[in-house]
Amino acid sequence: MVRKYLSKIYMGIIFIFLYAPIVVLAVFSFNESKSRGHWTGFSLRWYIELFHDQDIRMAFYYTITIAIITAIVSTILGTIAAIGINAMKGRQKALILNVNYLPVVNPDIVTGISLMILYISFNMDFGFNTMLISHIVFSIPYVILSILPKLKQLDVHMTEAAMDLGATPMYALRKVIIPEIKPGIVTGFLMAFTLSIDDFIISYFTKGEGVTNLSIIIYSMARRGVRPTINALSTIMLTVVLLLMILINKRANGHDKSKKTNRSEV
Repeated sequence: MVRKYLSKIYMGIIFIFLYAPIVVLAVFSFNESKSRGHWTGFSLRWYIELFHDQDIRMAFYYTITIAIITAIVSTILGTIAAIGINAMKGRQKALILNVNYLPVVNPDIVTGISLMILYISFNMDFGFNTMLISHIVFSIPYVILSILPKLKQLDVHMTEAAMDLGATPMYALRKVIIPEIKPGIVTGFLMAFTLSIDDFIISYFTKGEGVTNLSIIIYSMARRGVRPTINALSTIMLTVVLLLMILINKRANGHDKSKKTNRSEV
């Protein structure tokens, strides 16, 4: 019994240590004064100043644009790759899966420097295109890993039955496979979108003149001194990422519950 209470206290301390700074940051983003340790009253002053900042507006535009394009492209490519990998057998499949795991476990700084050297070797101008390609490259493995479990749960005989009934492979793909793995595709899309918004290291090494994102802006602002607008910007980013993660989890849990319900009815 004592051990049980001690473990709960320990977990509580860990969560307080992790999330208390975030809560303080969010609360003081609504503080009327510049003070980060003295509350003087509720105000939206720093949020108003934030959206009047031209650099932040441009960074926000590039962040959202790159995140949306990255999510769409990486989801399409990742879905095609996941279906291909799932159809493989034996050592070939194991080899491709291990290659797909490498960008996930590889440190971001190694990936960022590698992509930077690659662009330099091809004499590419750094800017929107290099950052976009980089985000797509590091997002695809996560999309594949989101879709593969759904493909493994898929009954292989469904596709064969559809083609026996006269469906073409493309029609079976659109009407049988895609609807069954749709939750994984949506999860992969949201994951790619979140990773793109959140990325700093790879973006830092592949950005160009006049093109930046919110994470780099926050880093640059922090180097000049922490301003209350950073609190406001960080709170907005935190809220967006948190909402996306809640949506991902709700979709995953809802799909699992619906499958269990269908099985019980059968």
